[in-house]
Order: sequence, then C-alpha cells, then structure tokens
Amino acid sequence: MVAKKTALDKDLKWQRRMDAGVGETASLSAKLGLSLVFLLACSAFVAFHMGGLPRSGFLIAAAVIGGYMALNIGANDVANNVGPAVGSKALTMVGALFVAAIFEAAGAILAGGDVVSTIKNGIIDPSQMPDAQTFIWVMTAALLAAALWLNLATYLGAPVSTTHSIVGGVMGAGMAAVGTHAVHWSNMGAIAASWVISPILGGLIAAGFLAFIKFRILFVEDRVAAARKWVPLLVSFMVAAFTVYLMMKGIKKVWKADTVTILLIGVAAFGLTLWPVRKAVYRASREMTGRRKEIASLFRIPLVVSAALLSFAHGSNDVANAIGPLAAIVSGVHQGAIVTSAPIPMWVMVIGALGISAGLLLFGPKLIKTVGSKITKLDPIRAYTVALSAALTVIVASALGLPVSSTHIAVGAVFGVGFLRESLSHRRRLQDAPPPPMLIGGTDGMDQQSQDIEALRQLDPNLAERAERKLRKRLLVRRRYALTIATAWVVTVPAGAFLGALLYFTIRGMML
Repeated sequence: MVAKKTALDKDLKWQRRMDAGVGETASLSAKLGLSLVFLLACSAFVAFHMGGLPRSGFLIAAAVIGGYMALNIGANDVANNVGPAVGSKALTMVGALFVAAIFEAAGAILAGGDVVSTIKNGIIDPSQMPDAQTFIWVMTAALLAAALWLNLATYLGAPVSTTHSIVGGVMGAGMAAVGTHAVHWSNMGAIAASWVISPILGGLIAAGFLAFIKFRILFVEDRVAAARKWVPLLVSFMVAAFTVYLMMKGIKKVWKADTVTILLIGVAAFGLTLWPVRKAVYRASREMTGRRKEIASLFRIPLVVSAALLSFAHGSNDVANAIGPLAAIVSGVHQGAIVTSAPIPMWVMVIGALGISAGLLLFGPKLIKTVGSKITKLDPIRAYTVALSAALTVIVASALGLPVSSTHIAVGAVFGVGFLRESLSHRRRLQDAPPPPMLIGGTDGMDQQSQDIEALRQLDPNLAERAERKLRKRLLVRRRYALTIATAWVVTVPAGAFLGALLYFTIRGMML
C-alpha cells in the first residue's frame, strides 16, 4: 500500500521544483548575458575599425545582426552533426560541444572560401532591384528574419534548415521590395521538394544500413565472428563516404576536384582503411562474449570522427548563411552597387565562425538532446547509421541532381532508425504474444494491464481492441516530436518570408 504524502512531502517537492526553476533561470540569464557580450564585441570591433567611414552605423547594425544569425545557426543546426554521437553516449555533451565548436570554426575559417554568393540559391533576380540601397535593405531584412525564425525554432525545440530560413527571408524581403516577379519560382519549387526528398532519402538509407547490421551481425548465432567480418567493411565504407563527402562539400571552395578524382580518392580511402580497421576490430573482439553492447562499442570511435567531420563540413558550408548577406551589405555600402558575389573580409568570416561556435556552446544542448535522445533511443550502432546516412544521402542526391537539406536528412535518418526498430519490435511481439485473454478463460494469472483490457471489453469491445493493439505494439518513436518538427519544416520558408517582408518595410520606414 502506498503511503499517503504528508504536507511536508508536498512542501519539499514544491521547494525542489522552485530550486530547479531558479537554477534554469539563472543559467539562461548567464547564457543570454554572454550572447550579449559577443554581440557587443562585434559592434565594438566594427565601430573601432570603420567608425569614420560613411554609413558606419548601418555597418555596425549589420555586424550585430550577422553575429546574431551565427549564434542561432550554432544553437539550432549543429545539433544534427553531434546529436547522434551524444545520444548513443559515444561522446559526452561537453566533449561534443567542444569537438563541434572547434571543427565548426575550423571549417568556416579554413574552407569557407574567399567569395560568397549574396543571393542564396538564386531565389531573387538582383537585376530587378532598383538601386543598391534597396538591395542592402533586402539583405538586412532577410538576415534578421532568418535569425529570428531560427531563434523561435530553437526555443520550440525544432531542428530546422538554416538554408531554408535565409531563403525564406530573401524571398519575402525581395517580394516586398520589387514584387513577386523578382522571385525565381522554379528554384522555390526545388526547395519545397527537398522538404519531402531529404527526410525520406535519409530515413531509407539509415534504416537500410541498420537492417543490414541487424540481420548480418546482431541476429546471427556467432555475433563476434560476424562483427569481425562485417564491421571493418562498414567502417571502411564510412571512411570512403566521408572522404567523398568532404571533397564535395567540405573543401570544395579550397580545391574543387572533378568527379573521377573524387571517386578514386574515395576508393583509395576504403582500401587504405580496411586492413588497419580489421586488425583493430580483431584485437578489440578477442575478449567479447557476443553481447550487443560489446558489438556496439566497435562503432564508438567512427562516431566521434564522423561528428568532427560533419561539423567541419557544416562550418565550411553553412557559415555562408550568416556571412553571405553580411558580406553583401558590406560590399553594397562600400561600392554603392548591387553585388551577386562578394569578397569576404576576414572580420566577417571571424564573426560567422565564432558566432556559430558560441551559439553551439551556449544554446546547442537543447537541440542536441532532441536529435540524440528524445525522438528515439540511439546506441552506437543506430547512431552510426544516422551519421553514415547524413554523408551518403548528400552524395546520392548530388549525383542525381536532387535538392536536399542536411538538417532534414539527419533528422529523417533518426526517424527512419526509430521506425525500423518499432516495426521489428512489433513483429517479434506478435510472434511471441500469448493468446488474447478471452481465449484462455477467466482472469487468473493475467497482469493488471490485461485485466483492465478485459474489464474494458465488457463496456466497449472496439475500444478494448484498440487498447490491446497498443499494448502489443511498442511505440519507439515519439510522435509529438515528428509532428512538431514536420510542421516547423513546412512553415520555415513561409515564416521567413513573412518576417522578411515585415522587416523590409520596417527598415525602409526607419531609413526614409
């Protein structure tokens, strides 16, 4: 019999909740304070170096907005790179934050390129802009709109595409400035297609590799022998895939190799990796008894490396979402002209790189937990398939000319892994399930849930049948996260466009 809670117990529980709330509030205040310090440092730097130039006040404001956008990219988008590694416990949260922060900054500064496209994905036609002033206002409004939407999505716990956010902002501000005819609607159609293509392709590839591992390694009698055979091939394949991925996405602005060269380097990476990995797997498996946790431990190191490489590639590519519009504003102010590709001043690159890393360290854990553990439970094997899918889907999509989003791929892969687990679990439970309570007569020996279902059957047979099906089917994917994330994906471009248009009219009204 459960003892009745006393007034003292209730008071202590209330006090613990109060203490937890005060601690969370203090932590949030500290993070917001550090973010404000970073933005003030951005404004102070620009004011010190460009304070005497014409329209320096506008440049200072643009630098702060660019820094704010970079903070939000780090808070939201980077979770896709390290979330699976943290959820599988291959990396601790602190370790993941520092690995990702270092490699994000390194990717942005070392491989971010010297020139950036100012009109993201060719969404609007710059020739439609009446003058440089209008163009600058459009870029400023788009940058701030994307940052605000990312901030809201992070608060709601929804990982969204930063590229789609800035695309929506550019589209909305561009339409507000010159009308709907300035938008390249065919490009917008391709982006809308990526809402569906990216998560489905990522989920299918991740689920396919997980099914392969289950049926070739985990569901066989001698798991250790199977692991010695297949794990070196899987890890070497992952190395080859990430080599090709980095060649295509990570260092393309430093060295753009042709397709044949990229494939040959990928094959070489596979061959050079296979023998040492096979030797390492054999050494690690000598004392193994075949438990799943032991087999899963063989994937830990590849997961850590994949998190670092994904962060490097992300930093080299997605930093442009923060510094592209900022570089356009700087060039527009200095040249007094509309620019479709702008050189990146080092201070702009540093703001983007440090902002992404700072946003990750301060606000990244919330989305990392969502991707890594709240959608479905991950272990090193499942996280391996998610990381591999993130690289492989981009390669396949690029080869087929399909538009994809790295955020949608990673999250779709997590859902794909979860739904495969759920399907296999449901199948096993159906095979192993005892006959329904009505067929065995009476309620003797039944557990409490079965007794409740039997009682419900007397009142409403249909409701009892649904309850029994739910009891037999374990839901291993949290549906509410699927609905929240899918809604955020669909709303991202329209929300960015609405904010972009609203902010354009606000900025124009303030400047005129």
